[in-house]
Amino acid sequence: MPAQTTDEEAPSLSESDLDSEGNPRQKQADPSGNLPPEDKVDFMPFPMNTNFISQPVLSEELREHIYQRVLQVGSVKIVSAELGVDMNRVGAVVRLKTIEKDWISKDKPLAKPYAKAVLAMLPTTPLVESPLRPQVHESINDLPVHPATTQQIFEPTSESRVFTRVDASKAFDPTLLPADERIPHPELVVLERERLSGLSQEERLARQRERAEEEAEKRKAKDRRREEREKATLKRVLPTELGGNGGRWEWRFREISVQDAGKDGRAPGGVGWRYGVPHDDRRKGQVKIPTRV
Repeated sequence: MPAQTTDEEAPSLSESDLDSEGNPRQKQADPSGNLPPEDKVDFMPFPMNTNFISQPVLSEELREHIYQRVLQVGSVKIVSAELGVDMNRVGAVVRLKTIEKDWISKDKPLAKPYAKAVLAMLPTTPLVESPLRPQVHESINDLPVHPATTQQIFEPTSESRVFTRVDASKAFDPTLLPADERIPHPELVVLERERLSGLSQEERLARQRERAEEEAEKRKAKDRRREEREKATLKRVLPTELGGNGGRWEWRFREISVQDAGKDGRAPGGVGWRYGVPHDDRRKGQVKIPTRV
């Protein structure tokens, strides 16, 4: 069950919401048997833990709309920005919807009553039809934590220097992009800057369309280069080449050199590097303060 346990987002309860023992008051149905509308108390399933709040889930109508929009525009990023849903969640919805429709085509049974019962117990984000603005489901532009930023660094700089996010990224790693470019939707920052500069909505949309097409071409070219590099460095051997009867498996060989690990053994091209090498920033006896400027 999606939930939030942070104190800062916990709803404040008034005395009318609590019973004589200090617990959230239970709602009573009217004479016709109908319950009153949901409020902040209904999102706390555990009366003794008021910091545990059930977070909304996507409604069935919104999930179907997400699937259809991805099929129309062909981009998970665009749909995420339009509907206020994280790209990972949009991708998950598309994959699950694909499986669901495949099961329907094969006449496999679906647990519709179970899904309906679970959705009835949780708050949901509804589908808002255009031209109204969609209801934002979650934050979609949170900055991911890069492994290069998990170490302690003392960066000497003059007091008169303007230290920006670009300088901070270069201090951690020369190849690390600044925060404005590492967020999932950097195009939203550009759109907001263009809006503040006085550009009309038509001009902003036209520029954004051009940037999206250019980014798509760059991504395709990058994928092609990666595939070509993979084919050049990877040797595949099928069972039929060795006199076997075939099958769905194959051998894959790649040339490895001990020099790939570098002089200190920490180069990312070395074998076993991905299993982790601890940083020296918290090791005892290491000089952490810059010795020269």
